[in-house]
Amino acid sequence: MPSLSLTLTSTAFDSGGVIPVEYTCEGENVSPPLRWSDPPQGTRSWALICDDPDAPAKTWVHWVLFNLPAETRRLERGVPEAPELENGARHGKNDFGRTGYGGPCPPPGKPHRYFFKLYALDKVVDLKPGVSKSRLLDEMEGHILARGELMGTFSRK
Repeated sequence: MPSLSLTLTSTAFDSGGVIPVEYTCEGENVSPPLRWSDPPQGTRSWALICDDPDAPAKTWVHWVLFNLPAETRRLERGVPEAPELENGARHGKNDFGRTGYGGPCPPPGKPHRYFFKLYALDKVVDLKPGVSKSRLLDEMEGHILARGELMGTFSRK
């Protein structure tokens, strides 16, 4: 089944724009505020992945969050890094070796692209906190009803 498109935005930066320093390792390193459109009927949960395909050696995973309740339409600035949130959402492990958001922190040089990818799922994912992005993607396969993407850039001198 082909997935539908969602609109994913942030009040902190425009699509294709520069991610402000406060959301990076050079600032407060907190997650940016995100907002999205209504999901298709049958959505039971949301998953969010942020990664950097421009990192040396491999795509670097900055954030893995899943089982956000279906009625959720936004994340406020600074989502807590706890393995499980009050609303039941769970964090996977990022490539910094911890749960929660890890902001952009590229080596000095050209700007890197950071893709925030949101998925509307037709199920609640039966995985424990701390799972990898690849494990989550395997579990989501065949259950994605819609997806949205927001890309921001960041570079260090």
